[in-house]
Amino acid sequence: MQRRGVFHARRTDAVLLLVAIVWGSSYLAAKTATNAMPVLVVLFVRYAISAIACLVLVAIRQEGRYTPDEVRVGSLLGVTQAAVLVLETYGVAHTSAANAGLIISLTIVLTPLLDRMAGSGRLPPRFFAAAGVCLMAVTLLMSDSGFQTPRIGDLLMLAAAVVRAVHVALVGRLTKGRVVRPLQLTAVQTVVGSALFAAPASSGLPKLTQVDAAVWSQMVYLALFCSVFAFLAQTWAVQNSSASRASLLLGTEPVWAVAVGIGLGAERFTVLAGLGAALMVTGTYWGQSIERTHRSVNKEELPRRTTAPTSV
Repeated sequence: MQRRGVFHARRTDAVLLLVAIVWGSSYLAAKTATNAMPVLVVLFVRYAISAIACLVLVAIRQEGRYTPDEVRVGSLLGVTQAAVLVLETYGVAHTSAANAGLIISLTIVLTPLLDRMAGSGRLPPRFFAAAGVCLMAVTLLMSDSGFQTPRIGDLLMLAAAVVRAVHVALVGRLTKGRVVRPLQLTAVQTVVGSALFAAPASSGLPKLTQVDAAVWSQMVYLALFCSVFAFLAQTWAVQNSSASRASLLLGTEPVWAVAVGIGLGAERFTVLAGLGAALMVTGTYWGQSIERTHRSVNKEELPRRTTAPTSV
């Protein structure tokens, strides 16, 4: 039984890490797409493709009607997720992809603080020391990329980090103890997002006929991998873990953003970048270990399966 629990925890960690990799690659994809299309059009297309894919998957699985909790919780999370994406996408359109990936990682510090303020239990000081190591890593990475005076894009990414921390905390709190299936919840979120961006993007939709296959591929990638897969995987993983632990693993996102920038964007890699990446990984896994031990000892935020098993 103990071995099964460890395997389940490791599988959850692996899913969260994969989400971090996908999201780390999303900044370059979003930057490419928004260079060719208006931000609101990119967001609408991303959400529309995501919604279609989710609705098809729900129909294929034939699991019955949406529950009231799925509709209510999904609608609220759809609004908060849309807020995150609009801030992130406008932010990356007005700053570098590297800065965007680095600033959003401040979520790893903000989410545990929100959990504590909401009364979910006091985390040990060592946890915040680990978060401090991650913050130090972000500082090194920012210095390496030449971050000096904040630009409008940088400020938008900072706002996105705050809203994303709220969203991650809400996912854990609103789904805990409720019969909420991740796929149905994700479908509701994407439908809500599509509805929110439909009217604002309508004037720019004719421009879609002018974009090439490369831009379309970026938008499809953002929709199917960075939205459908990532939203579904994040919801499932947070339900089986905790918001604080999820935030730490998702905090490796800027490392993957740097890796994608180097591998695909031909960005330079310096000693400071390497040190920052090493500190980020160290702080993330140190904090994750502290949080897991603390939760196990104090019986706080124990994973509770509230949904039918869902493939991720």
